[in-house]
Amino acid sequence: MGVSDNTRGLVLAMLSSLFIGTSFILKKKGLKRTADVGTRAGTGGYAYLLEPLWWAGMITMIVGEIANFVAYIFAPAVLVTPLGALSIIVSAVLAHFMLKEQLRQMGILGCMSCIVGSVVIVIHAPQEHTPSSVLEIWNLATEPAFLIYVAVTLSIVLVLIMYFEPHYGQTNIVVYLGICSLMGSLTVMSIKAIGIAIKLTLEGISQASYPQTWFFLSVAVICVITQLNYLNKALDTFNAAIVSPIYYVMFTTLTIIASAIMFRDWSGQNTSSIISEICGFITILSGTIILHVTREEETATLPGIVQGEVLSQYRSMSDIRKFMVCQ
Repeated sequence: MGVSDNTRGLVLAMLSSLFIGTSFILKKKGLKRTADVGTRAGTGGYAYLLEPLWWAGMITMIVGEIANFVAYIFAPAVLVTPLGALSIIVSAVLAHFMLKEQLRQMGILGCMSCIVGSVVIVIHAPQEHTPSSVLEIWNLATEPAFLIYVAVTLSIVLVLIMYFEPHYGQTNIVVYLGICSLMGSLTVMSIKAIGIAIKLTLEGISQASYPQTWFFLSVAVICVITQLNYLNKALDTFNAAIVSPIYYVMFTTLTIIASAIMFRDWSGQNTSSIISEICGFITILSGTIILHVTREEETATLPGIVQGEVLSQYRSMSDIRKFMVCQ
């Protein structure tokens, strides 16, 4: 009995989460070392490019992203993307041991919620439908609904970069991660298109002659570079245990929305399966929120000014709440 495409995608997605979760910690440690001897990435410095530990984290992330890339070829985004919650668990556990960012009982509860939600999504995930050519994917990408999504996404990114980053980038984590997540949703759509093109080419149906294939590749490269730049800034400015869950929630939500619009992942599923997937996703979100709140409470209880940098991050969380209320 052959292994289904969804199973292949599931295994690859889990391996991807392991590598990516580890990469967060390695890069954070590299950025900390760089901050002690040079200009911080959060203030525009690029000295971290000379730090071996940062490169170890980058290589680990690349391996994870490659596994994630291949996972999108075999399974729908509604299955692959939520499994990124496992990277939160990995980074939280490693941060506890390597960065001395304590994982308390509520944090463990958050991890368990992420696992339960992931299991529910895996059980009810739809089977992948592979388009027959890049032209079919292009037709999906140029439908009015998805074009509107792209236009809105790029408009918000421009506003965040041109106005909010200079004023709130160092104090409001939503700015950096908002840019990462919005561009990330477009990255996934492009990468999925490229992956399908590669799969079809390996099967003997070459897609290299289509200009749309190279367009999707160009979009993916631009989006990935933008994501990495602002993710580095977020990791250097804020606590790793805060960056990971917030980034996951924003990125996953936007990616599922983008995929549902472009690839119609839920087409053909019955109502109960869709509701189960949504409930599983909400369970995962609850787990990430619990992890987030746990970290915020921990920083609030640290004494004196010994933890000045962490207390500064705590103040930034108050700014996030104010910003979200204003919206």
